[in-house]
Amino acid sequence: MSSVGASPTAEISNKVRSLKSAGHAVVNLGEGELDFPTPPAIADAGIAAIRNGETKYTAVSGTADLKAAIAAKFLRENQLSYEPREIIAGAGAKQLIFNAFLATLSPGDEVIIPAPYWVSYPDMIRLAGGEPVIVETTRSEGWVLQPDALRAAITPKTRWVVLNSPNNPTGAVYSPEAMKRLTDILVAHPDVLVMADDIYEHLRFAGPFATPAALEPALFDRTLTINGVSKGYSMTGWRIGYAGGPAWLISAMEILQSQSTSNPSTISQAAAVAALTGDLGFMAEWISILRDRRDIVMDMVAATPGLEADTPDGAFYVFADCSGLIGSATASGKVLGSDLDVAGYLLEEAHVGTVHGSAFGAPGHLRIAYAVDTDVLREACARITAACGRLRIKKAA
Repeated sequence: MSSVGASPTAEISNKVRSLKSAGHAVVNLGEGELDFPTPPAIADAGIAAIRNGETKYTAVSGTADLKAAIAAKFLRENQLSYEPREIIAGAGAKQLIFNAFLATLSPGDEVIIPAPYWVSYPDMIRLAGGEPVIVETTRSEGWVLQPDALRAAITPKTRWVVLNSPNNPTGAVYSPEAMKRLTDILVAHPDVLVMADDIYEHLRFAGPFATPAALEPALFDRTLTINGVSKGYSMTGWRIGYAGGPAWLISAMEILQSQSTSNPSTISQAAAVAALTGDLGFMAEWISILRDRRDIVMDMVAATPGLEADTPDGAFYVFADCSGLIGSATASGKVLGSDLDVAGYLLEEAHVGTVHGSAFGAPGHLRIAYAVDTDVLREACARITAACGRLRIKKAA
């Protein structure tokens, strides 16, 4: 089995905490979570669950109430109809993705992942015994997987194709037309499973949402549609993810879960029921705030020599090309030879944490998360521009 390291985002967070403990005022733009509090009605449901004694084991795959709420959500928002045996809840979407790979991959099996990708996909696949097959996307094509690239990547060994929209780290959103071009190809490969990682579904600034199994019903019986409450409801610490898929796969994932974590937290399940059945009225305000923050980061990128980016349509990240800073030198004479060096420089010099693009399979970039207090974000952006301005940027040949 290939060696697997710690998550780069966790490493950045650890470095930020270390600098903070040393007395530095560090801003972490490397973490993938909203700064908004969990909506009060959802938090109250969790408190009520404690007071009502809902603190015992539940069914491994989730309570009947939570499964009903998940099924209703899938039907209402995605036009997907699942029976209870086709639904599972776990300790975050991350656990369910990992369990799905563990349940299905054998040595030599391949999983197609468009790059840039979420940092955990490749290592999860390797831990499960499979081989990640990285298919590059490009900024010029909106960071969206192209049909010819997908077609060329599929082999007799392909077990899964992973599609993540809105995308982490780029914020790219697949239009229904772009997604349909991919599902048309997948229909012709009946042995290939489809993983739709929809965790950022609600965090979009424009355009409709497209998920594969709804767009192409012929894929329904081999698609695992994964979502959760962490991102859209600002509930990362509650640790509730959920998935809908074919009963044989859900059953296999449930067996794995029964031997590892068992059921997700009963308190968090009750809060998730409130989230999935409650009013989404707060979302419009959140999106408005996030749009303003996105614009602050885009203005910073435009004002900073050596950085470039296109405005993302979803999630809460700007994926900036920092290749213009690679090869530049610091005041002490150190040459920044990679995107990791650039991220390290910004952390040490500007005390701003970002994540290097190589962690996402896209060297020469930085992921900048803007889900932090607006005034703090402005300060962080000013620091980045000032720090980059102190670099001696290598002249183009």
